[in-house]
Amino acid sequence: MTALQKREDKSNLNWTLLNPQMATEPPGRQASKPKRSVLRWLLDSDPSIRWQVMRDLTDASTDEVAAERRRVAAEGAGAKLLALQSLDGRWGGAAWNRGWNSTMHVLMLLRDMGLDPASDAARRAVGLVRDSVTWKGCGPQECDDNPFFAGELEPCINGQVGAVGAYFGQDVRGIVDRLLAEQLPDGGWNCEALNGSTRSSFNTTICVLEALLEYERATGGSPEVTEARLRGQEYLLERRLFRRRSTGEVIERDRKGGAAWTRFSFPTWWHYDVLRGLEYLRSAGVTPDERVVEAIDLVASKRDGDGRWPLEARYPGVMPVEIDQGEGQPSRWNTLRALRVLDWYSARDQRR
Repeated sequence: MTALQKREDKSNLNWTLLNPQMATEPPGRQASKPKRSVLRWLLDSDPSIRWQVMRDLTDASTDEVAAERRRVAAEGAGAKLLALQSLDGRWGGAAWNRGWNSTMHVLMLLRDMGLDPASDAARRAVGLVRDSVTWKGCGPQECDDNPFFAGELEPCINGQVGAVGAYFGQDVRGIVDRLLAEQLPDGGWNCEALNGSTRSSFNTTICVLEALLEYERATGGSPEVTEARLRGQEYLLERRLFRRRSTGEVIERDRKGGAAWTRFSFPTWWHYDVLRGLEYLRSAGVTPDERVVEAIDLVASKRDGDGRWPLEARYPGVMPVEIDQGEGQPSRWNTLRALRVLDWYSARDQRR
């Protein structure tokens, strides 16, 4: 028996022992345990996927996980992204653009991939951004001279910059202070508040929540940051992650971009969808309650006959590197993320 098979057997046994309630769960939700074929498929992939699968879905040792994580900087998609950085510190010739290949978007991908912030490669790349990249030509003119990690004006963009900055150990307190001041009375955030909107946006809110959570992890946080994040979290939960609070109806598509929140993409960029909302809640260590049941059932319903999840949406733009097989095809990223949230939900009784 190979080491991988031993890990699979032990992981499956542990999963069964830890989740006795699954005997009474609806069939779709009984599913956080991946098939062995799915686990092998996930592990037969890029280091950026593999180390997270080992950490989250097997009982691989801490040393094994760390060794695999180190490979993100040296090979595969992570190494390709790092190699695309220009000598001026930028990717795609810009701090931000609408094409998904800018400095901000690449740093978001590297964060998703789990590039170790303490690695030499990360320190070199992020240090170059910190010291050289500004917002000149990429946002409001008054922000032209802002260093990259000072952000600009829109909370959705500042949320993404704040998340990657905090993850990579940069000082983003200025962004965080601005975001705290921009929280709306309903608990969320909206880029259109600059134009007078008083209602929050799921798209903007999820970007800000991820930033505040990353900032808390990096710095230990503060009562005001935690309070703001929890209020924003409640904004999503009160709406069961995809329903209107006023009428209870499912929000089919967002008003700004027309994206369907029930179709799962990766990368998500500034777009909200149900799987991204659940991933935030899982990452924040929220104990799931009845308000997430519909969303969990939606995720479970997307599993195909082979136990995989497809890439259902891909937003127009230029991917700096290809990380999936294309829209409509089985997606390792969506499969990993879906299995994690189903496992988070199924383990809820152990958190009570």
